[in-house]
Amino acid sequence: MPAVPVPYRVVRRHQETADTATLEIHPVARRLPVFRPGQFAMLYAFGVGDIPVSVAGIGADGGLTHTIRAVGAVSGALYGLRPGDVLGARGPFGTGWEPEAAHGREVLVVAGGIGLAPLRPLILHVLARPDRYAGLRVVIGARTPDDLLYGPEVRQWSRAAEVAVTVDRAAPGWAGHVGVVTRLLGRVTWAPGRTTAFVCGPEPMIHATARDLLAAGVPPDRVRVSLERNMRCATGHCGHCQLGPLLLCRDGPVTGWDRAAPPLTVKEL
Repeated sequence: MPAVPVPYRVVRRHQETADTATLEIHPVARRLPVFRPGQFAMLYAFGVGDIPVSVAGIGADGGLTHTIRAVGAVSGALYGLRPGDVLGARGPFGTGWEPEAAHGREVLVVAGGIGLAPLRPLILHVLARPDRYAGLRVVIGARTPDDLLYGPEVRQWSRAAEVAVTVDRAAPGWAGHVGVVTRLLGRVTWAPGRTTAFVCGPEPMIHATARDLLAAGVPPDRVRVSLERNMRCATGHCGHCQLGPLLLCRDGPVTGWDRAAPPLTVKEL
C-alpha cells in the first residue's frame, strides 16, 4: 500500500450541519484502487496531518465522497476545504460491509449520528440491486433535527425502502420520533431470522443495538458493526488501533458482533 498520499481535488462541497460537510473529491492524475463500502481512506490536509475517514460514496470514475465533522486540527482543516482545493488520500484500508453476504436476506441498517456516512455506500449498493435482497430497512438517529445528515437523500431513500428517523431532542416544528434509535426497531417491519444488520454510530449505541438485535433473534455473525479507535498508520504496524486481538485498521473497522463483542466487554480496551 503506497505511503505517499495521492493528490485529489475537491469538486463539490455540501454543508450538512453547522460543523459537518460532505466533500466530493476526484483524482488529480493517478487514482487510488477501488474502495468497497465500509472501507476508509487516510485523508491528508497538507501541512496539518492526516486522519482516517470512511468513504461515504464511491464513484465509478475514481471519485470519492467523504463526510467530515470538524472536531480537531486535521478534521477542521479538511472540513474547511472548498472546490478547487487539493488534499492527499491513501487507501483503501480496512474491511468492508460485505453486502454480498446478505444476498437473499433482509437488510437492516441502523445508524447513529455521523455513523450514517460509512453506511451510505451500503444503502446505495442495496438500493441499486433490489432483486438481490429481500428488502431494505434504514433506522437513523441523531442528537437533534439540525444534526441529521443527507436530508433530501434520506427522503428519496424512503421511496424504495422503509426508513425511520428519530432524534434525542426535538426542536420547534419537529413532528418525527423522539428517543434513542433502538426504539425504532419496533417501528419497522423485519424478520430477525432472515435479517442481516449493519450498525454504525457511537459505541454505546452499537452496544445497545446489538443487544436488542440478538434478543430479537438475529445471530451475532449477522450483526455487522463498524468500530472506531485511534488509527495512525492504517497498515497494522503502529498498534494504536488495537482492540484486544483486533487491529481495527486491518481487521476492521467492520467486523461481526461475534468477533467484536468479547473485547468490547473488557473495560479500558
